[in-house]
Amino acid sequence: MSIKFLKSLAALALGAAVVTQPALAQDKPLKIGVTAGPHAQIFDVVKQEAAKQGLELKVIEFSDYVQPNAALAAGDLDMNGYQHQPYLDSANADRGYKLVSIAKTVIFPIGIYSKKVKDLKDLKEGAQIGIPNDPTNGGRALLLLQEQGLIKLDPSVGLKATPIDVVENPRNLRFVELDAAQLPRSLDDTDASAVNTNFAMEAGLDPNKDAIVRESSESPYANVLVVREQDKARPDLLKLVSIYQSPAVKAFIAEKFKGAVVAAW
Repeated sequence: MSIKFLKSLAALALGAAVVTQPALAQDKPLKIGVTAGPHAQIFDVVKQEAAKQGLELKVIEFSDYVQPNAALAAGDLDMNGYQHQPYLDSANADRGYKLVSIAKTVIFPIGIYSKKVKDLKDLKEGAQIGIPNDPTNGGRALLLLQEQGLIKLDPSVGLKATPIDVVENPRNLRFVELDAAQLPRSLDDTDASAVNTNFAMEAGLDPNKDAIVRESSESPYANVLVVREQDKARPDLLKLVSIYQSPAVKAFIAEKFKGAVVAAW
């Protein structure tokens, strides 16, 4: 048997091995970080859809907004899905992360809730208003209050407004900055609080019925899927994006949340 013939057989065998190897072989499940509530519920469906395509996920729930990015940056996660782009930009700037978004997921319109008033015009002089203590969601709440005519912000600060950027406050509203997850529980103590939709729903609030006002659907705060910069072209993560943005997941969001959470793709 000639050497040339043997080489040809070897080449054919190698080619067959390449063809039959799974395109997205996994040594271990993809670890995905989410916050409890709608993000976790949506990823339960994504996990089921991914399994149908041979992609195994391990979804890990966090109770705050800080740890999912820290865990991703440290290599303990492959992806997270819980934050909007302005929050990611702020985290990268503040902590030196090299994290990037690779797809949009959903929008959670932030709302103002109260157990004391039914209309923001009924807020009294010096009323206490709870807002998230992280820079982007705090600014988001202040912008919503400005839209309602309660305050005026320094126009130069854009999406990064803080209470010190309030230049007009005719009712002398007092702003109480709290961790976003704690704001639903603050409603017994504040006159009103700005609550992210995921935490509102987790606390049993109905954003469609209980919010006094909500952001419009044109909000720039679409949530995103986030990975480490060096992983942005990984085939398994891009495959997961296509599964998340599938008709099946979009239909679940529409049916489950009935407009309280909206698909952003």
